[in-house]
Amino acid sequence: MKQFILLIVTICMIVGCGQSYEETKRQSRAQRLRLMREDSAALKVAVMPTLDCLPLFVAKERQLFDTAVDIRLKYFTAQMDCDTAIMNHRVEGTITDLVRAERMKKLGTDLQYFTATNAYWVLLSNRQQRMTGLKNLEDKMVAMTRYSVTDLLSELAVDSAQLQPEQVFRIQVNDVTVRMKMLENNEMDAMWLTEPQLTQLLLAKHRVLLDTRKLDYQMGVIAFTTKNMQDKNRKRQMEAFKKGYRQACDSINQFGVRHYVKMLRKYYPISEQAMNHLPDSLKFHAAVEPREQDIDRAQKWLTKK
Repeated sequence: MKQFILLIVTICMIVGCGQSYEETKRQSRAQRLRLMREDSAALKVAVMPTLDCLPLFVAKERQLFDTAVDIRLKYFTAQMDCDTAIMNHRVEGTITDLVRAERMKKLGTDLQYFTATNAYWVLLSNRQQRMTGLKNLEDKMVAMTRYSVTDLLSELAVDSAQLQPEQVFRIQVNDVTVRMKMLENNEMDAMWLTEPQLTQLLLAKHRVLLDTRKLDYQMGVIAFTTKNMQDKNRKRQMEAFKKGYRQACDSINQFGVRHYVKMLRKYYPISEQAMNHLPDSLKFHAAVEPREQDIDRAQKWLTKK
């Protein structure tokens, strides 16, 4: 009799567990669908560990974006991944450069420019190579990303040095942190970098060969897809984004980049020393149209390619 009772109890427990498991599966499925719907409705912006993204991080962390509006930052470490995300409609906005943005337009992605950024790029040579000028790039490896501003600039460097294209080995390294580490580990002869990775390598005494600030190139932008942007909810999100971005820029300009060192630690894989040496005079501007001359540079180079 006792064995019979134990058998009944065991069967009840198994049945109960089975129902619980099925219920859990249903709840998990429903939860995933809910999260997918919420993510789809949110305004999503692809960002990277580069300093032109700092206003976005400040706005998000300091809740400068209206909390009643769902704005999400999608973190990537390579520009190519940011571009893929917006081309596949997984995000609505992205941090990018004019070469990549104009190329995406050519490939069928409708984009509108929200603002130019203060991003600049510098060609650094490995200090062990003892390069004194662009002519020393012959038979050297230069890390860059194809169909980006760094590709355009690499070609400019080769032409300026009066070298043949095949005399300089342009190596595609998309991840900006990996690229930085390759110079630190003496695995690359030269590379294009922007802040804050640039500051870390300058502190290590790697040498500057070319700087876009001296060339008067302003190629950084934040771009948004035009798809569904006339939707009432999207318009409300964009207004909140603009307001929060502007307030973040004003705050950084007032207090300086280093004021946000805790935020830098969270988003930027660079040393503490580099964080404390970032250019505090760097100014951020909200909603500034990219210059026609820079758009024209990108378009002409892409046409030639």
